[in-house]
Formats: sequence, C-alpha cells, structure tokens
Amino acid sequence: QRQLAESGGGLVQAGGSLRLSCEISGRPFSSYAFGWFRQAPGKEREFVAGMRWTGGGTKYADSVKDRFTISRDTAKNTLYLQMNSLKPEDMAVYFCALRVGAPTTGASDYNSWGRGTQVTVSS
Repeated sequence: QRQLAESGGGLVQAGGSLRLSCEISGRPFSSYAFGWFRQAPGKEREFVAGMRWTGGGTKYADSVKDRFTISRDTAKNTLYLQMNSLKPEDMAVYFCALRVGAPTTGASDYNSWGRGTQVTVSS
C-alpha cells in the first residue's frame, strides 16, 4: 500500500500563493488516480482537485477552478497543488488521497490518505 505525505502548508495572506506537495512512496501504477481534499473545522472533507497519474481526467471543485492547479512529477513520484489567489475560505487541512480508477469527487472512493498539511489564510 502506498504511503502519502503532504507538505508545503503554512500561513499566507489573502491573495497569496502556496504549493502543496504529496510525496508518494514507491512508483504509482498507471491505474492510479489522486485527489486533493480539504477539511475546515466543523465541516466535512471536501474535494478540491483530482487527476489520473497518467495526466488525464483532471477535475476541480468550482470554488477553486481558475485559482488552483493540480499536477504531478512522475520522476519524483510527487503530486502537487498550486494554489493562487488564496482566500480566507480556503483555510483548511489539505489531504492527498489515492484510488484505483478515474478521479472522483467522493472522499469515500479513496482508500489511501496522507496525514494532511495545514493551510492558514489571513485576511
């Protein structure tokens, strides 16, 4: 089972940028899809972005479209989430997750998760 480890979170002012990384232990199979999710205090975990490890099937939540970009580096076995124009409502713990098949928006569809990285956005 692949281990996932997020990094790159921190404190940023509204309008700023952060890039999150998710390091994947071992080489992902081409059948894998990855997702970024986030969870704010008192709220359910919500989908942010997803893609196939092969590079297709990219999808975004409406709330982050045109501001966030998901990508991966196959040589480094690392998934990224570039976050621009951050807003206070983006503040949450961000998780990366893995599933076999196409990326979906449901957290229950994913069976491997990292521990998360905190993103704090000050207004």
